[in-house]
Amino acid sequence: MTLSQSEKDLVEEARKLSVDEFRDGAAAVDESEEYPWDNIKLLVKHGFMGMTIPTEYGGKGASYLDTVLVVEQIARECATTARIVVEANMGAIGAIMRYGSDDLKRDAAALVLAGDKPAICITEPGAGSDVQAMETTAERDGDEYIINGTKHWITGGGVSKLYLIFAHEVGGKTDSGIQAFAVLGDPDYPGLEIGDREPTMGLRGIPERVLRFNKMRVPASHKLEVSGADARGALAGLMEAYNAQRIGAATVALGIASSALDLACEYALHRRQFGKSLSEFQGIKWMIADMDNKVAISRSLIHAAASAGSGFPDRVMAARAKLFTAEAAIEVASNALQIFGARGYSRRLPIERMNRDVRMFTIGGGTAQIMREIIGEQRLRAENGNRLENLPV
Repeated sequence: MTLSQSEKDLVEEARKLSVDEFRDGAAAVDESEEYPWDNIKLLVKHGFMGMTIPTEYGGKGASYLDTVLVVEQIARECATTARIVVEANMGAIGAIMRYGSDDLKRDAAALVLAGDKPAICITEPGAGSDVQAMETTAERDGDEYIINGTKHWITGGGVSKLYLIFAHEVGGKTDSGIQAFAVLGDPDYPGLEIGDREPTMGLRGIPERVLRFNKMRVPASHKLEVSGADARGALAGLMEAYNAQRIGAATVALGIASSALDLACEYALHRRQFGKSLSEFQGIKWMIADMDNKVAISRSLIHAAASAGSGFPDRVMAARAKLFTAEAAIEVASNALQIFGARGYSRRLPIERMNRDVRMFTIGGGTAQIMREIIGEQRLRAENGNRLENLPV
């Protein structure tokens, strides 16, 4: 894509911030596993937290393309910080801005614009890709809902103040389908228990935790009212908001891959073996060419998905972007390490961390296998004139 001048300026601003402020501290964030609060303050200062929030609620009303332009540049230096930017602009906050009440929108926007990273609570110990298998329930009690259940792998658990909880709405013996409920408060919110933290392989500056809800009361006005919900309940509409988060996740992977490629090129030009630089060996040139191609295609898929339409991104375009980029980024980072040889295997250089960070993106936010299901299903429906009735939705 050809970027406008304002988009180029945005890239330059994000790039400068990332290099000047995030590069040197990225290794410390990884090693300490501490949430990068100082980075958050800078993101707020530059308006990168909640930039997609509409102007009437204090945001910039920025596009998803604007967001991915920023995310890629930040991910080049600190993937943890980039992931925070994704979740402050896509996913949970997008769903609230589309389906929440006016008061809920204002309260949620205020939290995010001040630096909070929303946590979307879908995954459970027994329900990962199979969202419909979740057991968390929300039962109406007057002007409140009572939520009971357990969530696992909740990104930001314990540091987030805004939680978007997916649960089966039940009443008596009926099930009204999966709905979403926004909780705004500190980690000591009554009925909310912050459980164990997972010792993750990468992206270690953001906690992944177990959350338990024990008769947690949420105002009924905090339920998202999804318009046009069909027999599947609100889940289909809510997952449309998740398409944006998938594009954001792909962009973090892209940023990692792009940086790994640059580092590999620089090293290949200066490292000498057998009397010449690595860049003069045909095998290295071909590795670089394949890496460059994957980065370029990934960026094109992401920009196309982020730019299409005026609402949430298209489900299939988002799946394509996430699937291709996540798998390509793993290969690019791995090949960059190979070019560095033993030095790449050392924790003294960022290549080692990049290989750990990038591995998450074929799993989190929808596995590579689920992305293939989405793409394959759509292709079969189109080929068969939309007459196939038993494929999963």
